Amino acid sequence: MSTSEPAPHWDLPTIVRELREAREDWRHRSSRDRDSGDREFPSPDRVREQLKLLRGALFPLRLGPSDLKREGEDYFVGHALDRALNGLVEEARLELASRQREHPDHPPAAIFRQAQARIADFARSLPTLRTLLDTDAEAAFQGDPAARSVDEVLLCYPGIQALIHHRIAHRLHALDLPLLARIVAELAHSETGIDIHPGASIGRYCFIDHGTGVVIGETAVIGEHVRLYQAVTLGAKRFEASEDGSLVKGQPRHPIVEDGVVIYAGATLLGRITIGRGSSIGGNVWLTRSVPPGSQITQARSEQAASA
Repeated sequence: MSTSEPAPHWDLPTIVRELREAREDWRHRSSRDRDSGDREFPSPDRVREQLKLLRGALFPLRLGPSDLKREGEDYFVGHALDRALNGLVEEARLELASRQREHPDHPPAAIFRQAQARIADFARSLPTLRTLLDTDAEAAFQGDPAARSVDEVLLCYPGIQALIHHRIAHRLHALDLPLLARIVAELAHSETGIDIHPGASIGRYCFIDHGTGVVIGETAVIGEHVRLYQAVTLGAKRFEASEDGSLVKGQPRHPIVEDGVVIYAGATLLGRITIGRGSSIGGNVWLTRSVPPGSQITQARSEQAASA
């Protein structure tokens, strides 16, 4: 644009006023008129920074600062955890406070103590999470002939990044911090294209190869030594509705995948079905029935079974 041309006129006062009216209308319709006016929910931007610190604390010489030396590992880990955990306490406090706004008998000090207690439990689980993630990295290294080292897996593989987030999110979900857990999961989803609900249970030695487009639902249960390829869906076949038509939440509706199963690219598994131990599900298979251990399901066989 030439400097001689007039600047556009946005009519900002009108837009600001109409946006305020839209907010006020929504707050009135959703009975949020009495909100304090302060920020009420965890911040994805802050959680992203806390996750960076946690990843560094879990794998300091791989995912920590580029200039970190081995002799400084413990100092960095302690400093990173102190910042991350204190930050998570505030995010947890915001989530708990948002859920208890209708209960004035829960004073802010009590909510803060609840947040501290839950994040303290989370902190104590970090060594266990590190051990689980070591098995995931080993599974990726052993399962991919293109992987030259476990270090390459940790630094480069989106499946490992998604699992780091998931192991953290799953623990927060178990501590009854579902919103904070979902933010952690969605940050990984946006960065890797892998969508794992925090409620999903995933055993040791999980390998998500390539990963783009993988979807794992809330009530999915995945055993040990399971390998998933890109665009695999472990989804729900149908959603139960209550008498008023609203969806029933929390019902088991996603697959159970037993130990040693391989699910190839593009396969879609729907409903509360069980994939038996050691089975192989071929690419692009659409499966809505359980299969026994040791099954070899290809697209052609799946179609024949459906038409039989």
